[in-house]
Amino acid sequence: MKLIEELKARGLVEALTDPEIEKALDRPMTVYCGFDPSARSLQAGNLVSIMVLKRFQQAGHKVVALVGGATGLIGDPSGKSAERNMLTVEEVERNKAGIRENLARVLDFEGPNAALLVDNYDWYKGTSAIEFLRDIAINFRVPQMLAKESVKKRLEASDGALTFTEFSYQILQGNDFLHLFDAYGCRLEVGGADQWGNITAGTDLVRKMRGTSVYGLTFPLLLDSTGRKFGKSEGNALFLNGEMTSVYDWYQYFLRAADDDVIRYLKVFSLKSLDEIAELEAQMKERPEARIPQKALAEELTLLIHGPEGLKAAQEATATLFGGETRGKTAAELEMVFKDVKSAALPLAEIVGKSVYAVAAAAGMFKSNGEARRMAAQGGLALNGEKVDEKRVFAASDLVEGRVAVLRQGRKNNFLLKSVG
Repeated sequence: MKLIEELKARGLVEALTDPEIEKALDRPMTVYCGFDPSARSLQAGNLVSIMVLKRFQQAGHKVVALVGGATGLIGDPSGKSAERNMLTVEEVERNKAGIRENLARVLDFEGPNAALLVDNYDWYKGTSAIEFLRDIAINFRVPQMLAKESVKKRLEASDGALTFTEFSYQILQGNDFLHLFDAYGCRLEVGGADQWGNITAGTDLVRKMRGTSVYGLTFPLLLDSTGRKFGKSEGNALFLNGEMTSVYDWYQYFLRAADDDVIRYLKVFSLKSLDEIAELEAQMKERPEARIPQKALAEELTLLIHGPEGLKAAQEATATLFGGETRGKTAAELEMVFKDVKSAALPLAEIVGKSVYAVAAAAGMFKSNGEARRMAAQGGLALNGEKVDEKRVFAASDLVEGRVAVLRQGRKNNFLLKSVG
């Protein structure tokens, strides 16, 4: 299957600036995608762009990842309802370093077809305002710039509060394409659907100044089945950086993917063939309770972003959550794994030496002492993964690092007990 056909089959083509691109891609081409250094790590939503570049690289095309060191100081108004806070040069430099590391996890920056990483600050830092206005901005017409969908939406959402700085963003991004065309022979820019206006600014500029055609390809913005932006979990972004989003949370996000979403996610992110994904879809229809596609997705993406050790840690943390086994886990790891379950804190004196069921009741895990005692007598109460009876007494050693213990009622109802004082 040709690359463009596969991209379409995976739902990764929304629009093309010129249908000629389909024929042009029969030959090796240099393609680029830009990444905004607005945070020190890319998010799961950026992974769509990264995987598109990965597919181009695997198909033999040269890929360029552009980190917007210059444009990141301004901010892209596309998809924004208000002007964002300006970043300092130091903040952008810090964020660029994080993005470089993120990209290197997926793209191959070594070998005969190594990816290239560039920073547009390198070609803007020596450009004067007069030179920029005279040589570049003169090629842009204000009515055409105002007609860009991203600009119109921004003007409507902000009641006209669009600064000239933001308005000029499309000129800068258009000039990026021109520079990459001149320096590396780049002929294709890819990006999300919200980048259409910026991409066409570049294709138009190259045509005007170099008299040749270059192309743009956009892919749909990825939403889940509820219409929520992909990679957002209760208002929090899902970062590729393990310090900002734990490996466990990354793994669990994909493991919890809805049946209505998981096959779409596999097509976008997985390097599995479409036939392999079709087989996973068939297995889901036969045994939806087994969540086979979700496990495949979570394992592949965790391995891709966090490596074998990260995947192992995430799987062990998951086993801890659902099995209650705490051996070998630190207090910090247990607090991370069980951060979303019910919890309570009791003074140490009210824990050690007391019946486990009584402690569970005192912590609010049960409505009464009697209910807790009956649960223990029936074998339905566990401490750190081991069943306890009504005679079992809480020992100091049951508190991991003297801080936490995991109680479980039945097979799934976990409760995190914390010691204070």
